[in-house]
Amino acid sequence: MIGQTLFWYFFRRQLAMIFMVVGGILIVAYLVDFTEFARRAGAWPEYTLARGIYLSAMRMPMITMLIWPFVVLFAAMGVLISLNRRNELVIARSSGVSAWQFLAPICLASLLVGIGAVTLINPIATRALSAVEELETTFRGYTPNTSDALTIPWLRQRTDNGVTVIGAGTSARRGVVLGDVVFLQFDNDGNLIERYDARNATLGDGEWLLQDVTLTDSEREKHTMPTARIPSSLTAQDVEQRLADAQTISVYELPEKARLAETLGLSGDRFLMQFHSLVALPALLVAMTLIAATVTLRFVRSGQSGTMILGGILAGFLLYVTLVVVTAFGNVGFVPPFFAAWVPVVVALFVGVTFLLYKEDG
Repeated sequence: MIGQTLFWYFFRRQLAMIFMVVGGILIVAYLVDFTEFARRAGAWPEYTLARGIYLSAMRMPMITMLIWPFVVLFAAMGVLISLNRRNELVIARSSGVSAWQFLAPICLASLLVGIGAVTLINPIATRALSAVEELETTFRGYTPNTSDALTIPWLRQRTDNGVTVIGAGTSARRGVVLGDVVFLQFDNDGNLIERYDARNATLGDGEWLLQDVTLTDSEREKHTMPTARIPSSLTAQDVEQRLADAQTISVYELPEKARLAETLGLSGDRFLMQFHSLVALPALLVAMTLIAATVTLRFVRSGQSGTMILGGILAGFLLYVTLVVVTAFGNVGFVPPFFAAWVPVVVALFVGVTFLLYKEDG
C-alpha cells in the first residue's frame, strides 16, 4: 500500500513537471506568435509594438487550452523516465508498491489540471480571444493567417429597400463586430445600388454602424465619410449563430447557445462538440498519462529511452489526430457530438489500462 508521503511526492512531481512543460512551450509559442503577427500586421498604421505584445499575450490562454494533451503527455513521460533513471520506481516496487499505486497520484494530478483548465482557464481564454479579435478588426486591411476562403464571414439581409450582402475579413464579439467589411446593396430587382467599404461595422438596434467608410454609388463615383448607418433586419442572435466561433464561448455558455441554435432552426452541433470536448478534457489528460506510462514504466538501461520517448510521442500524436478528425465529423453533425468527443477518449483509456494490465499483471 502506497503511503501518503510517497503519494504526494509523485503528485507534486507531476504537477511541477506540467507547469515546467507548459511554461517552456508558452515561451516558444509567444515568441513565434509575436513574430508572425508583427510580420502580417506590422505595416498597418494602427499596429504598435505595445499592441503586438498585448495581443500575443492575450492569445496565450487559448493556446494553453489547445496544448494541454501534449503538455500532460510530455510531463508524465518526463516524470516516469526521471523516476526510472534514479531507480525510485525500482525501490517503490521492491517495497510492495504496485504500478497502479504510484500511477494513481500522477493520474490524479493530470485529472485536476484538466478540471482546472476547463473550469478556470477556459472562461479566461474565451474572453481574451474575444478581446483580441475585436481589437484586430480595427486594423484596416488586416486578415487572419488562413488559406481557407470559406472562413470569410458572409451574411445576407433583406429590408424594405431590397437585399444587402455583407462580407468581412474578420469578425469579433461573436459576429456583432465585423472588420474590413463590404456592404453590397441591391434593389428589389437585383440591381446593385451602392457599395460601402468600411474599416469596421457594429450591429446595433436595427442598423449597422460603419466607421471610416468609402461609398461607391451606381455611377461608380466614390465618396468618403467618417460614419454611415445601414438598416438591418438581423439581430445579434442571428449573427452569433452564423459567425460566432465556438472557441470564443466559455464552457458555461455553450449548452445554452446550442439550445438557442436549435430554437432558431439552426444546427447547434459545433457548440455541443466544443462543450463535450471540454468536458472530456480531464479524461483525455488521464488517457495521455496512461499512454506515457505504457512506454516508460519498464526499467531501461542508458541509451534505450530515446525509442521509448518516440513511441510515446507517436501514440499521443495518433490519438490527437483521431480526435481532430472525429471532432470535424461532430462539428458538421456526421457523428453525434457526445460520441465524437467521448469515444476516442474512452478507447484510449481502455487501451492504456489493458496494455498496463498485460505488462504489469500478466
